[in-house]
Amino acid sequence: MPPITHVRNFCIIAHIDHGKSTLADRLIQKVHLIEDRNFQDQILDTMDIERERGITIKSQAVTIPYTTSDGTSYELNFVDTPGHVDFTYEVSRAISACEGALLLIDATQGVQAQTLSNMYLAMEHNLEIIPVINKIDMIAADIPAVKAQIDKDLGLDSENALQVSARRGTGIDALFEAIVERVPPPQGSESKPLRALIFDCHYDAYRGVIVHLRVFDGVVKKGMKIRFMSNGAEYDVESSGLFKITLAETNELRAGSVGYIIAGIKMVNDVHVGDTVTEAANPCETALPGFREIKPVVFSSIYPVDSNDYEELKTSIEKLKLNDASLIYEKDSSAALGFGFRCGFLGLLHLEVIQERLEREFGQSIIFTAPSVKYRLHLRNSTEVMIDNPSDYPDENHIVSAEEPYIRASIITPADFLGNIMTLCVEKRGVQTNMTYLDEKRVELIYDMPLAEVLFDFYDRLKSVSRGYASFDYDITGYKETQLVKLDILLNGKAVDALSQLVYKENAYERARKVCERLCGEIPRQQFKIPVQGAIGSQIIARETINALRKDVLAKCYGGDVTRKRKLLEKQKEGKKRMKMIGDVELPQSAFLAVLKTKDE
Repeated sequence: MPPITHVRNFCIIAHIDHGKSTLADRLIQKVHLIEDRNFQDQILDTMDIERERGITIKSQAVTIPYTTSDGTSYELNFVDTPGHVDFTYEVSRAISACEGALLLIDATQGVQAQTLSNMYLAMEHNLEIIPVINKIDMIAADIPAVKAQIDKDLGLDSENALQVSARRGTGIDALFEAIVERVPPPQGSESKPLRALIFDCHYDAYRGVIVHLRVFDGVVKKGMKIRFMSNGAEYDVESSGLFKITLAETNELRAGSVGYIIAGIKMVNDVHVGDTVTEAANPCETALPGFREIKPVVFSSIYPVDSNDYEELKTSIEKLKLNDASLIYEKDSSAALGFGFRCGFLGLLHLEVIQERLEREFGQSIIFTAPSVKYRLHLRNSTEVMIDNPSDYPDENHIVSAEEPYIRASIITPADFLGNIMTLCVEKRGVQTNMTYLDEKRVELIYDMPLAEVLFDFYDRLKSVSRGYASFDYDITGYKETQLVKLDILLNGKAVDALSQLVYKENAYERARKVCERLCGEIPRQQFKIPVQGAIGSQIIARETINALRKDVLAKCYGGDVTRKRKLLEKQKEGKKRMKMIGDVELPQSAFLAVLKTKDE
């Protein structure tokens, strides 16, 4: 392994779809880390869902050897990060393992919302930021305008910006040289006691928990007894190594290195992302600061389709939590669905990704309830409660007022789409607080908006009305008073607790009508009519009816007096009345998924 002065740790950060994964592909290809016959695009996006959606979900580290033009060998550790606002926590963890960042900017779209917020994240950690203008080969590329934005919007020197085409491989040599020259080497000493930060983990069925480390001080090697400082758990290191697309075993990891260790860890609860690893025999004095505590903004319950699979689902969520530290969960139960888990997510895309990963990677058949945010209720007994689950909603008579979380939404858009975007924001109960013309073509809009309105289809509609050019970022600002009601869904007169939702009062009718319509299309017909109703308290505000399956009881009547037919029809009518009294309606999984869809499809 090279000396610490010849190690460089950096990450690639940018707004979504500015070419991070493509640039990572070119860096890997340039040093021939993988044979051309085995190469595929998005080589670091290892999940099927990442390839299908064309987005990065998990930060992926890789170590590549690089030799400069004068023959000096370097070890470059880099991390490809996600760009979507829901995965900012992944970016913050990647940044903590690095000393430098390549800030990628699309030459056709310029500086966008996540470009700014990711740059501020890097500045908080005192990283050396290298601006890189990508997609210079595109016809729509406007390099002078992007340089002006780097100077004005980012406050960086555009003269130091590198110009590359990740697709064609243009400018990659100059980029390598800039990384070696401008990113500082890690600060640390191999002679000090071991001090390493856990920035990620994943679970291997054969080898247990594989811990991803950034070593700040000391050395970690095979046979060493290590200790996790958060809980005191001790393990013997079985092997250590670097990420070279696959896991490449080495004798040791020194100060400044980014790699992994395997220590036969079967108890997934012993490992926490952000924890400090030290040597048991010679521990360090203080733990590393770790990561800021993540606060989920979207809440939903997960239930197994078959209640016998509860323990299996529990084990799957524990293993997934290792690989996605932003997932928060606790036990929950429902009268309709049995035992499950109440989970917190960073956004609706994060919820969809967790759902697909549980189904694909762990083979779970699951049902999600309608997403909700956390509301604050002021009760008549002068107490204050926070609720995110409709089943915890108290009686209306006990509530004095309700508050919902608000966000500060930052939207950067070409001026051509200003009217459409303002109409969308007003429809979502947004209040404009600022509007700034960044240049002749681009406008930054600042809105105060309820988080609940942004959760569902806002991001998709924003992209639609702006033809994909508008960018969106948000921060939680606090709580404001709202008119909150609990919307119950009744099937055959019985409330189904798993379908209940907390909604803004003025939107309740529209939401109830859509849910009833969708359920009618999903619930199979029975031998009796099934009313599907939306209710606020005892007041029914929407109704649809699933018509009965009718048997032709007159088929055997070929003639004779009409009273024979009437007698058979009356008999059928009585039977259906009796069935309705005792009949239970079974809800298919697709019915719960239909409620989650908020757009007309």
